[in-house]
Amino acid sequence: MKHLSQELLAEVVKRQRNSKSLTQEQVSEKTGINRAMIGRIERKEYIPSIPQLESLATTLDFDIDGLFVDEMKPTVYTAFRGSHLTEQEQDGVNHLFEMMLAVKKQIVLRRALHHE
Repeated sequence: MKHLSQELLAEVVKRQRNSKSLTQEQVSEKTGINRAMIGRIERKEYIPSIPQLESLATTLDFDIDGLFVDEMKPTVYTAFRGSHLTEQEQDGVNHLFEMMLAVKKQIVLRRALHHE
């Protein structure tokens, strides 16, 4: 099943708004969507209703169909790297994966040296 990609929506809304030289306030006036909600959409913190999405698409001239992507089943790795983490938590997870990869390289090197 397909779902609305917040990442694509945020990217398209911001890109189209900037290409039309519109402020968030101007988009708000044209769409009837609160300016704070426009900002939250661009930061991937808010999913608009269908009428709001249609209004944004009309005002900013983009195709809604392109915002829907196939649902992917998250693996453990992608679940740990998910967007629900704070920036500090994300940095910690990334550091953990880097350390795990470094340990794996050390193991491979030690095995190679012991078998020579």
